Amino acid sequence: MKRLSRLFNVFIFCALCLSANAQSASFVPLMEGANQLGAQLFWDSLSGIGVLEKNGHSIQFKAEDQIALFDYRTFEIVDAPKIVNGSVFVSNNFLTRMEDFFDSSKPITQDSLFKIGAILIDPGHGGKDSGAVGKHTVNGKVMQIYEKDVVLKVAEDLYRRLKTSYSDKKIHMTRTDDTFLSLEERVEIANNTPLGEHEAILYISIHANSAFDKKASGFEVWYLSPGYRRTILSEDAADKEILPILNSMLEEEFTTESILIAKFILDGMNAEIGKESANRGLKEEEWFVVRNANMPSVLIEIGFVSNQKEALLLTDDKYLHKIASGIYNGLVSFITHFEQSRGFTSGQ
Repeated sequence: MKRLSRLFNVFIFCALCLSANAQSASFVPLMEGANQLGAQLFWDSLSGIGVLEKNGHSIQFKAEDQIALFDYRTFEIVDAPKIVNGSVFVSNNFLTRMEDFFDSSKPITQDSLFKIGAILIDPGHGGKDSGAVGKHTVNGKVMQIYEKDVVLKVAEDLYRRLKTSYSDKKIHMTRTDDTFLSLEERVEIANNTPLGEHEAILYISIHANSAFDKKASGFEVWYLSPGYRRTILSEDAADKEILPILNSMLEEEFTTESILIAKFILDGMNAEIGKESANRGLKEEEWFVVRNANMPSVLIEIGFVSNQKEALLLTDDKYLHKIASGIYNGLVSFITHFEQSRGFTSGQ
């Protein structure tokens, strides 16, 4: 995988040779610490993973964990961030090390920048697989709405917008008509998309929801559970001793990126349709497509076809256009963030 050219630069510290001096360290709220550093903070409360960014450099850390990852290249032992009464605190020692790193890091050059090389849009279901089906009686007439049709319209709209804005990127769809594709085929398309040396790919799966509770409604964005571990690198990709470490690093990168993508998309959708549909928030799950796609990936549920009010909205092309706008705006925000901060990955 091309990203190995970057990951082989990792410097592995021996935990037996390092110790964090946290005995008398005082702690401050994480947000206050980020402000002291003048750094941008990205924090996900579900996974307990945070990223500090400044001047194109990044530091990833996890609550109650002594390992910090600097520019996704080097590990260090630091004071573990603490969770107290639901809030995250970091020590002054932690902040001092972060400040030293940001101050001593060399400026980012254009040649070292990473970028999003491809985006794969996956409208769920299709063909013989209709997905969720909503059946409602409106003004005496029976109305049926199929998930496969709704998500394809949103995907097509999103595709057109991305193609217009990003002529330098590969924008693909797993299906462009009412065709059936297995989950394995969808993931294979994603994993086999060619990329350049400094490029990454994003996988965006679009779905509609359904529930026995007809009152259930709203939109949500899912990412892979941080606790799930998949094998990303083949056994011949690196020395057996270092392979588990490299694989773990990729896992952490993908998790962090996926969380950020999910957050940006959720915020984008909330801005567009938040007044008409409930924001159900970020979710984590081990869906097949996000579990097996070897890249940052999210699954978007745009609404409930089982809810009559929302089903009617999902048959309105103007409303679907707003959903696509929300997803698009979220992706643009993430791409801008990714490429301005060098990006976390170097592609496959």
